[in-house]
Amino acid sequence: MNPSRHSLLRRHPIWTALGLLVAAVVVFFASFDWNWVRPPLERYISKKTEREFRTSDLHVKLGLTPTIRMRDVYFGNAAWAKGEPAMAQVEMLEFSVSLRDLPEKILVPRVALTRPDLVFERLPDNRKNWILSDPDDTSPSKLRISTLSVDHGRLRYIDHGEPFELEVQGTTFDPAAQQKAKDADARPDNNRYTTQYDFKGSYHHARFSGQALTGDVLSFQESGVPFPLQGRLDAGTTRAAIEGTIADAADISGIDVQLRIEGQTLANLYPFLLLPLPASPPYRLQGHLVLKGNRYTMDDLAGHIGSSDVSGKGAYIDRKPRPLLTADLRSKRLNLADLGPLIGVQTKESGGKPAVSQSESSSRPAAKAKEKAIDPDHVLPAGRFDGSRLQKIDAEVDLVASQLVVPEALPLESLKASLRLQDARLKVDPLDFGFAGGTLAAKVALDAREPTIRSDVQIDLQRVRVGELLPAMPATVAKGAGRVGATLRLKGTGNSIADAAAKADGRIAATVVNGRISNLLDAASGLNGGKVLTLLAGGDKDIVIRCGGVNFDVAGGRGKSTLFVVDTEQTQVLGSGSFDLEHERFDITVAPKPKEVGLLSLRTPVRLHGSFKQPEFEIVKGPLAARLGAALGLAALNPLAALIPLIETGPGEETNCGAIQRQVTGAVKQAGGPALPGRQGARKP
Repeated sequence: MNPSRHSLLRRHPIWTALGLLVAAVVVFFASFDWNWVRPPLERYISKKTEREFRTSDLHVKLGLTPTIRMRDVYFGNAAWAKGEPAMAQVEMLEFSVSLRDLPEKILVPRVALTRPDLVFERLPDNRKNWILSDPDDTSPSKLRISTLSVDHGRLRYIDHGEPFELEVQGTTFDPAAQQKAKDADARPDNNRYTTQYDFKGSYHHARFSGQALTGDVLSFQESGVPFPLQGRLDAGTTRAAIEGTIADAADISGIDVQLRIEGQTLANLYPFLLLPLPASPPYRLQGHLVLKGNRYTMDDLAGHIGSSDVSGKGAYIDRKPRPLLTADLRSKRLNLADLGPLIGVQTKESGGKPAVSQSESSSRPAAKAKEKAIDPDHVLPAGRFDGSRLQKIDAEVDLVASQLVVPEALPLESLKASLRLQDARLKVDPLDFGFAGGTLAAKVALDAREPTIRSDVQIDLQRVRVGELLPAMPATVAKGAGRVGATLRLKGTGNSIADAAAKADGRIAATVVNGRISNLLDAASGLNGGKVLTLLAGGDKDIVIRCGGVNFDVAGGRGKSTLFVVDTEQTQVLGSGSFDLEHERFDITVAPKPKEVGLLSLRTPVRLHGSFKQPEFEIVKGPLAARLGAALGLAALNPLAALIPLIETGPGEETNCGAIQRQVTGAVKQAGGPALPGRQGARKP
């Protein structure tokens, strides 16, 4: 600019007057006593909000982001509120407002509170007492608070809709002074944490309490700025601890923490996570928890559930209409007793107590009452599933266990399972076990869209070794061999395995091929004393099982045999019978028919019956008594004649194994199962 012109402007009276006016305004507002406008401001806010508002001191620092400071603030509660008469009482309140963001939203970059006592309340109809416009306004608030700092205060939050109650006590401290006091157990040896929050409350009627340590300032809402946090939570028997960073305390937008959690059962987490986690033995887990957007991920997951180790990763996606839980889990050594409570099984490892429903697992008195109601003499699991929980979430979970620890020495070896839950329909496919040298392949489908769960269970035994199914035998007894195949198809309705079985329809079928069995056992099954004595003197040997087939049709929980035959080289065993899944009882009769002539035979049918828990067997006395009576009668005439009724004439016939195989295979195909193992090298009838 030309110097002469610049001098002219400086001397122009209009510019001089304007400069003086600006200076006067600045001096005026700098020296202005804002308490002059305090009374009309109190009246305006009280009238606008229909709540009492007052403060003893007011100061404003102007700018594009002005800062307002008030002392002894009192703000009344909404007329409909059920809590305290005051929503807020604060010894010192200081906050800033961004004028750039008006009127779209009221952005408050910073709030500092000294000795606040705050009560926030929400009704089931979504009315909130912190909405500062119309008291009945339920629209989203335009107020956004970015950061918050608290010096010795109390906050209470009451949500009558969830229901959820929370009380927080906040205090600040000097880390250096605390370190000198050697209070390291409560506050770490660093200066990251300067504020301590003690909290307690209840969520869905489950009580909790804990403590959190943070820095001077918390990001509060829609800032995305992480702040350090170390905390612990106690909720009944559940303990959780975290350390890391969290963004936006009021509406969490980011998490990056190390998490440790332990408790008596995973089912107790339901009130807090609203996840239908199963009842489980005591657990201890840890991992790296991260929240980005609507996705929670848990990496480096490791720990134990009962005596089983578990590792892997998981994720939780908050989406509509249902959240999605995913998990990929591995176990080197999985104890099946730890999975028992999942399906309502009582085990010695769990103290032998009957399982309780998931809905009752968080209430110990209700659980004890349920335990008394379950009949301990029953085998089928009676623990009830809460189908409504399956309606609240979708899930995709995979589990692989390299080694299984099995109660009561069942021949289970490994496990591979894949679970999919979509729209209250649960499918476990595959559910494969290594079983006695073969495979137990199962598929389970549950439909929980109605109050009563519909179930469809398919179980297939494939190429199972007979020798590994039988108990250990003395060296003098030859051990069985060969392959067994079986299939089970049952459909039912009920909220426990016992209930569903009691109403089940379907079929159970089995076949055995290329088998061998102890000759001693074969002789003993026919009560052939002469052959038993010969084998004991000369040594046992294997005999071939030519074929075998069993088929039961099941209707309304009752099964009836349509086929029951086992054919060896020396004996044909025929059977028939039934079982009742509702009352857990069975009654089966097997009749061995030796094919060869023998001496000292007391062949007679054997009846197997009783409950699933306490099976019994007995020799059918009629045929046996007749043979013994005949022997005693002839003995009175001639001792040698007494042997005549004990001579086995060999009435057993050769079984048409091809027909047996076709009958079993047809039943399996009709039930929708895979082909059972066929005969190889069997002798033609």
